[in-house]
Amino acid sequence: MTRKQIIQKLSLTDPASLTALYAESNAVKTATIENKVYLRGLIEFSNICSKNCYYCGIRCENQEVNRYELSDEEVLAAVDFAWKNRYGSVVLQSGEQQSVRFTQRITRLLYEIKEFTNDEVGITLSCGEQTAATYREWFNAGAHRYLLRIETSSKELYYKLHPNDAKHSFDARLIAIQKLRDVGYQVGTGVMIGLPFQTIEDLAGDLLFFQTMNIDMVGMGPYLEHSQTPLYQHLHLLLPPEKRLELALKMVATLRLLMPDINIAATTALQVLHPEGREMAVSAGANIIMPNMTLPEHRSDYLIYDYKPGVNDDAAVSKSKLEQNLRQAGITIGYGEWGDSVHFRQKTRNFKP
Repeated sequence: MTRKQIIQKLSLTDPASLTALYAESNAVKTATIENKVYLRGLIEFSNICSKNCYYCGIRCENQEVNRYELSDEEVLAAVDFAWKNRYGSVVLQSGEQQSVRFTQRITRLLYEIKEFTNDEVGITLSCGEQTAATYREWFNAGAHRYLLRIETSSKELYYKLHPNDAKHSFDARLIAIQKLRDVGYQVGTGVMIGLPFQTIEDLAGDLLFFQTMNIDMVGMGPYLEHSQTPLYQHLHLLLPPEKRLELALKMVATLRLLMPDINIAATTALQVLHPEGREMAVSAGANIIMPNMTLPEHRSDYLIYDYKPGVNDDAAVSKSKLEQNLRQAGITIGYGEWGDSVHFRQKTRNFKP
């Protein structure tokens, strides 16, 4: 699709046209990668972060956050729950840290997860910008997917969301994504949808950025405000919740048409705007859901945005609710499957060194 065609799809508003768009994208998904959802058990193992992003509730300058770090035993217990309940993969996610201790701890956890699950559980990491050597060490220890969200592909908008300094460099973010590709990961990134100052043209640019960067998986969802962040002062610029939800669904659907064989996540943020927001995204073309495995006593401490759903649920309750909703929507779950990106597999098959 051209930029103009993408903008046209993202500008649709009448119900009949939207229904047709979602039906088309879901049909493309079914024809390309099956009508199946893969589960990634999300373990938010630490909210300690060195970054100071203007939109994020766990930014380092937010003194109201109760900082925590799960023990190895707590992380492994969450992995064990996911494994025994036939989740194909887990996601280890944290605030951004760069230290020898942090690197070595992740490496140790990766080896332990691979050993006690008999290498049956796929592992995605979402631990921010690191050196190429660190990415390689984690890859060799067993991680095979990495999610590093760009948040916006517009450099101008990026610096309205982040301080303009060495620790928050747009160019460094792009380089980190390329490092992941060079190491051999299935590379994921993503953006926020409905940001203050963001235009439809920006969002069209985001989708073309995914295509240009040859991304394997995308996790993008609606921007949700946090009252303890600088960006909160621009609350008056936001679209109403129902319009942000609609825009997010159009982004999912249009991306599925643009890149038919990648993995697209139905993010938790969609649930804030609609109780069945994730299921709606799956019907619009998404094929990944990340149910929360974090201990209930810490879920309310990992608040990137306000009103995070399910903060009082344990893993079993989250699992039960999700499976019931998916069954009611007629969506098949790929139990015990890693659900690797078809796009990545195709690239690897065609790669000539």
